[in-house]
Amino acid sequence: MAADPGSVVLMRDDLCHLGDFSEKAMFGGMGFMRDGHMLAGVMSDGGMMYRVGKPRESEALRLPGVGPMQSGARRMGGFVVISGSQLADDDLRRRLLDLALTNATELPLKD
Repeated sequence: MAADPGSVVLMRDDLCHLGDFSEKAMFGGMGFMRDGHMLAGVMSDGGMMYRVGKPRESEALRLPGVGPMQSGARRMGGFVVISGSQLADDDLRRRLLDLALTNATELPLKD
């Protein structure tokens, strides 16, 4: 199943101010990268995931409607998800993207 096209457009709109991001199809969804590091993604069910990093995960999970990312029975540390009506919350998406951008700046440069 491919990533939900409406959610992909929403994510592109959220990221367009960066100018230097890339997209990569992955795991039936779409990943959005900056400098080779994943920032966020759109899942095949239309939900969005953000790589906020483990140091910011608890802060992200305190935001309304934000949940931990699961892969089967495994919890993916440092990743959070939103879906449903939360996708329409511009402020929530911006806050999560800010956390993901902070995380990406703390990661080592990729060759």
